[in-house]
Amino acid sequence: MRNRSLMAVTAALAAGALTLTACGSRDSGSTDDASGDGTVVTIGFDAPLTGELSALGLGMKNSVDLAVRQANKNKEVPGVTFKVKALDDQAQPSSGQQNATQLVADKSVIGVVGPLNSSVAQSMQKVFDTARLVEVSINTNPALTQGDKWDKGAKARPFTSYFRTATTDAVQGPFAAEYLYNEVKKRKVFVIDDKKTYGAGLAATFSEHFTKLGGKVAGAEHVDPDAKDFGAVAAKIKSSGADVVYYGGEYPVAGPLSKQMKKAGAEIPLIGGDAIYSDEYIKLAGTQGEGDLATSVGAPVEDLASAKTFIEDYKAAGYKESFGAYGGFSYDAAWAIIQAVKAVVKDGELPSDARAEVTGAMQDVSFDGVMGEVAFDEYGDATNKQLTVYKVKDGAWQAETTGTFDD
Repeated sequence: MRNRSLMAVTAALAAGALTLTACGSRDSGSTDDASGDGTVVTIGFDAPLTGELSALGLGMKNSVDLAVRQANKNKEVPGVTFKVKALDDQAQPSSGQQNATQLVADKSVIGVVGPLNSSVAQSMQKVFDTARLVEVSINTNPALTQGDKWDKGAKARPFTSYFRTATTDAVQGPFAAEYLYNEVKKRKVFVIDDKKTYGAGLAATFSEHFTKLGGKVAGAEHVDPDAKDFGAVAAKIKSSGADVVYYGGEYPVAGPLSKQMKKAGAEIPLIGGDAIYSDEYIKLAGTQGEGDLATSVGAPVEDLASAKTFIEDYKAAGYKESFGAYGGFSYDAAWAIIQAVKAVVKDGELPSDARAEVTGAMQDVSFDGVMGEVAFDEYGDATNKQLTVYKVKDGAWQAETTGTFDD
């Protein structure tokens, strides 16, 4: 992100009181945040709401819910009441694809926020694109917007219905490499990934840039994302002479890996991407996680003036879960859909081709969001490319530095 990055319910059928309008519906009933006659528009949501990554997914869902509540309360789109339909993909591509099909079949759904995982997004993109249903996500794999040959200088947008509010791993991997090589003077790295779309892609962009800077990859391994025992790889790390470990993957593996490699004698820091930047990582790594690092998209939300209201409103809403690393970006994704709907609604009515119209309007959406300015380039990528390095200090993540990387 180059500029400052910031910033489920399906309509209930009331007999005789509902008539379909384009892809929305007419609802004379009241909602938690709005009442009176109006067009009901559903924003779909997909993320892991159960399982090991649910801590991230629930924070995302709550943030989307907050955006919808506020849009209704403030009548952001006159004549329109927004709802949320949240589905659980359990971080599984097959579940994501089934959820995408379900969301497409619900004619009140005009846009979708999510998913969390890039591999899940790959399974959903074509389903949404065929239905001309806009998707605004926080995924970071570059191929989702720039095609499979993006790293060979042949960028080609595969799906015009897909947008994202977070920057990509084409930026995040090199950003971490620059920090390790230039700021903390690391020269030998052991690279590990979980073979998934996000993890493998992030590790690849990091490794390429680290070696370009003059660093050496002392070893490389793939691990099973469902594994719990990392004794073998911990032994390889210790014998490699590496002074840092880079992990491409998520916190359920990264935390135990950090703990086990240090107990095996590899007393060096582990660094990963945004999917390990979670309090759950610190719980899993225990005291061995002290000094570990993570890069995450955006600036620290607590430091952003634009996020102050979001933080206060989220707390006041009483959500049990933290908004987490992706809450602000998810709020902004939902708000982007709301703004695209606002651009095509006339006198409280959606056009007959509402999904296609909203998808087209998304390209021109621009506003000051929770995480800063929200806008999209020709690929559907966020124009905001800011990132932050965090370090575990005294059992908590603390920001080390915030900046950008020009890809």
